[in-house]
Parts: sequence; C-alpha cells; structure tokens
Amino acid sequence: MIDDIELLRLIENNARLSSEEIAVMLGTTAADVEAEIKRLKDENIILGYNTIINWEKQAPDNCIGMIEVRITPVKNKGYDHIAQILSKYDKVTACYLMSGGFDLMIIYEDSNLRNIANFVTEKIATLEGVLSTTTHFILKKYKANGIIYDNPNTDDRQAIIL
Repeated sequence: MIDDIELLRLIENNARLSSEEIAVMLGTTAADVEAEIKRLKDENIILGYNTIINWEKQAPDNCIGMIEVRITPVKNKGYDHIAQILSKYDKVTACYLMSGGFDLMIIYEDSNLRNIANFVTEKIATLEGVLSTTTHFILKKYKANGIIYDNPNTDDRQAIIL
C-alpha cells in the first residue's frame, strides 16, 4: 500500500516525476502509483500542478498586493460568502481566512499599482459587509513556496589576516 503523505510530498516537490520514478522511490509499481494519483485527484486532494516562475526576471513590472479585509460575516453564510465572491476574480491568486486583526487575506496580482488600488476601491470596498481594507505591496520576493529566489553561490565570509 502506498503512503499518501510520502507520495504527495514527492509530487509536490517535483510534479515532473514519472510514475515509474515514483514507483521506484516508494517500492511499488507504476500502475499502483497511477491508480493512487487518480484516487487523490478524484477526492480533490490533488487539485492541480504548478510551475514556479521568477516573474521579477520575466515581467519586472508585475505588482503583487496583499490586501487585508475586515468583514462582518453574512448571516447564515459566514465568511465564506465574501471569500467566494472575491476568489472568482482571475487576478486574485489566493484568498485565506485569517486569525488576528483582520478576516481575509487576498493576494492580487496585476500590471501596476493603480489597477490593484482600483480593485480594492471598486470591487472589495463596495461589497456589503466589508468594514475596512489595508493593502500592502510586495517589493521583492526572497522566498516563496519553499523556493529561494536569486540565491547566488557567493562566499560572503570575510578574510582574516594575521
């Protein structure tokens, strides 16, 4: 029997592994791996596959806004109602229910700051139940999704001369 956690960690770290390569790592057959992956997809445990791209190198003008949203939960729908509305926008790349000083964290990516500001003022702030928003802009990524960006292999030790 395949350990789901071990299988998921393998494909999370490298989705390009073949069924045969995974089978060798888990000590099983490629057919068993394929059947298990199909089951995990059918149960909505595996939701998709991503390629991690350093957009700062390819599209340096891209902007990312982290928008904190304080809301009053909708009667009989809770926080989910507003979260589902906001999650439907294409440029919303993530939406989280949070603990602490605000309720939702929205990650929104667009080509410039003005477009993000317009999204906040025209789409979020106008929703019934939204109390306030606070927007932060990502200036530079150092690490995301467990990947370190621009990690030069330089030796930064200082020479000591005696």
